[in-house]
Amino acid sequence: MAPLDVPASTRSSAEQFAAEERLSTPEGKKDFWRATFSCWLGTAMEYADFALYGLAAGIIFGDVFFPNATPVIALLSSFATYSVGFVARPIGALFFGWLGDRKGRKIVMIATITLMGLSTTLIGLIPSYASIGVWAPTCLVILRFMQGLGAGAELSGGTVMLGEYAPAKRRGLVSSVIALGSNSGTLLASLVWLLVLQMDKESLLAWGWRIPFLSSVLIAAVALFIRRYMRETPVFERQKALLEAQRQQVLSTNSVPAKEQDTRSFWQKSRAFWTMVGLRIGENGPSYLAQGFIIGYVAKVLMVDKSVPTLAVFIASVLGFLIIPLAGYLSDRFGRRIVYRCFCLLLMLYAFPAFTLLDTREPVIIIPTIVIGMGLASLGIFGVQAAWGVELFGVTHRYTKMAVAKELGSILSGGTAPLVAAAMLSYTGHWWPIAVYFSVMAGIGFITTFFAPETRGRDLNLPEDAI
Repeated sequence: MAPLDVPASTRSSAEQFAAEERLSTPEGKKDFWRATFSCWLGTAMEYADFALYGLAAGIIFGDVFFPNATPVIALLSSFATYSVGFVARPIGALFFGWLGDRKGRKIVMIATITLMGLSTTLIGLIPSYASIGVWAPTCLVILRFMQGLGAGAELSGGTVMLGEYAPAKRRGLVSSVIALGSNSGTLLASLVWLLVLQMDKESLLAWGWRIPFLSSVLIAAVALFIRRYMRETPVFERQKALLEAQRQQVLSTNSVPAKEQDTRSFWQKSRAFWTMVGLRIGENGPSYLAQGFIIGYVAKVLMVDKSVPTLAVFIASVLGFLIIPLAGYLSDRFGRRIVYRCFCLLLMLYAFPAFTLLDTREPVIIIPTIVIGMGLASLGIFGVQAAWGVELFGVTHRYTKMAVAKELGSILSGGTAPLVAAAMLSYTGHWWPIAVYFSVMAGIGFITTFFAPETRGRDLNLPEDAI
């Protein structure tokens, strides 16, 4: 098979060319670019919100909301509230995924951007612990939960929308725009924090830390405006038309459609779901350790100047605009499986040398170490995962299954990784258990690739899952 050929088994009828058919018209091309920009902007906001929170948890929140705790306990408490958002994400994924599979992708994309924008802005308005005591971290937890509800469906919604808009031969590259959105959000968050951290400590703790959260309302407003005029995906429109035609046929013949009996085992029915969970663990756990825990570890435990890890995040985010589309292109060229497997292997080899280098406390060593970790875990591997996740599932329940699988994987890895790592550090006083934890999660992703199918170029209008 030529590198960009689509397997004949996935191109058996004209039904699979919904995206290509839409793109053949001038209006369809406008719809494509509008959807692409909207998905990029929405994901940028989601990750800006989560990166803002991650950076704040590692650098600021311990002083603002847990002022009486020791540095390690304050870090642990901050990441405990950080994990609350990941508990909420599968709830949001289940509800909004169900809504998106039945009513369309567009309505969900409007709802999630509104919910995320509101909750993030309100975080910037929470009084400090010194002002209202225990109510301060309580409000933080509540708003973090709301933020997670919206984020649980935003990422998967954007991924599904881009995948269903993209032509089959370029689905990896187009879908990587989602990862570009996440990278843009991380870049924006780190840039804002670099500016905010130039303030004196008193002003920073009093009001400066609120600026990044309050400014997110601007992104939300622009994204909401664009999504109001966004068209539904060609794949979903074709599926909706097919179901309507079937319904009209039933009405015209006064017959009751026969229901097919699914005799597959539970594992066969859910294999694609659990495969996505495994792939997500291999990406999300190392990602949030690289851009979440390590930032706090360097700033609060190693006592390196706070601008050093923040600058590293900024540099990695700039390089991400090259790394992400390259990863998407490579997955179109060579397949999703082999590229994903290589990223997981590199992450397994990264962990122990990384912590050894961080312990030097030398900025010229710390910065490239963080940049490499983010380049592998938060950028490259994520650029491959976007298209692969969409192709694993059939059109009928794609949004729900992919969203819930991704968020379950996040809970089992990324959402709890900084908290687990902080607890390990508090208990052992050393980084080696964290390095083992990092490698194990990357190893889960690596092993999963041997059980996952190659889906490059798959027909997204097929009703059944890829496996």
